[in-house]
Amino acid sequence: MPSKLTYVIKFVADMDQAVRFYRDILNLPLKFQSPEWSEFVTGETTLALHPASPKHLGGTIQLGFGVPDIRAFYMEVMAKGVKFTLPPAEDKGATLARFLDSEGVECSVSGK
Repeated sequence: MPSKLTYVIKFVADMDQAVRFYRDILNLPLKFQSPEWSEFVTGETTLALHPASPKHLGGTIQLGFGVPDIRAFYMEVMAKGVKFTLPPAEDKGATLARFLDSEGVECSVSGK
């Protein structure tokens, strides 16, 4: 089942400072800004900013993939030995899951 890179999520220590950098210095079009989540239009893949936390340190990133059928994706990659930190679950109107890549880095996936 093909997947598509839909988000690059960067965890930031200071949301306002990060938004100013990407908007004012790099001239990325700001889609929207909030204290908990901000997005920039960058073509097919969205740059999203999220506040840093002890689990996701400032400066780290998380890749977000989109698939047409998240449950089929889950079953397919689980059968290949991929470990999930979050099985498919509803979250704010979307179905999301999280898995570990070959380096042990958490990635997210969304779908129907």
